[in-house]
Amino acid sequence: MPPPVVQTAMPLLFVLLWSTGFIGAKFGLPYAEPLTFLSVRYVLVIVLMTALALAMRAPWPADRRQIVHIGVTGLLVHALYLGGVFVAIHQGLPAGVTALVVGMQPLLTALAAGWLLGERVSRAQWIGLAMGFVGVALVVGSKTGTGGASGPELAAMMVPALAALVGITLGTLYQKRFCPRFDLRTGSVIQFIPTLAVTAVIAWSVETQPIDWSGEFVFALVWLVVVLSLGAISLLNLLIRSGSAVNVASLFYLTPPTTALIAWLLFDERLSAVALAGMAVAVTGVWLARRG
Repeated sequence: MPPPVVQTAMPLLFVLLWSTGFIGAKFGLPYAEPLTFLSVRYVLVIVLMTALALAMRAPWPADRRQIVHIGVTGLLVHALYLGGVFVAIHQGLPAGVTALVVGMQPLLTALAAGWLLGERVSRAQWIGLAMGFVGVALVVGSKTGTGGASGPELAAMMVPALAALVGITLGTLYQKRFCPRFDLRTGSVIQFIPTLAVTAVIAWSVETQPIDWSGEFVFALVWLVVVLSLGAISLLNLLIRSGSAVNVASLFYLTPPTTALIAWLLFDERLSAVALAGMAVAVTGVWLARRG
C-alpha cells in the first residue's frame, strides 16, 4: 500500500497527465492520420514495456482467463477510447467538445456501478457527479464551438466520441470487476498487444498511413508514449485497484478544465469568467463524489 502522501498525490498527478492527451493530439495529428499515429504509439509502448518487464523479471499472469480479461480492458480503454478520441478530433470535432462528451463517463459509471459491481452510490456522490458535469459543460461551452458544422456533419463527428465514451466507461467497470490487480509492467504489454492488432488492421484498411516525421510529431509521439501510455495508464490501473469505480470515474470530470488551463498556459487560449466558475464547480463536484 503506498504511503498516505502518495495516495493523495496519485489522483492529482493522474488528472494532470491524462489532461495532456488532448495537447499531444493537437501537436501530432496534423502530421499523421489518427489510427496510424496510435499504431506507432502502441508499437513503442509494447517494446518499452516488454524490455522493462524482462529486465525486472516481472511476473506474467499464470491464468489464461486473467490474460483474456486484461486484454479485453486494453481493447476498451485503449483501442476504443483512444481511437474514438483521436478520430473525432481528426474529423474536426473540437477537442473541448470531445472532452465534454467523454466527460459524461462518471454519470454512466455511477449508473452501472451498482448493477455490475454492487457499489452503493450515495446522495452526496450523485450531487457531486451532477455538479461535475455542469462544471465541465460551463468550461467547454465557454471556449468551444462546433466549427460551423451542419447537423448531420456534427452528428457524424460525434459517433467516434460517443464510442470513446462507451470504451472508457466499460473498460473501467470491466477491469474493476474482472482484473483489478495485475502487474503493471506485464499487464501493460498484454493490454497493448490486442489494442495494436485491432488498431493497425483498421488503419491499414481505411487510412493511407503517410507520416510526416516533423519535430512536433516526434515530440507528441514521445510525450504520448512516455507520459500518457506509461505514466498515466499505470496511475489509472493503480487507482482502479485501490478505489471504487465511481471514485475513479469522477476524476475524469477534472480533465476538460485542466486541459483548458494547460491550453491557456501553452497556447494563450483565454479563460473567461464562466470557464473559471465552471472549474470551481467541477472541482467541488469531484470532491463531493470522492468524499461520498
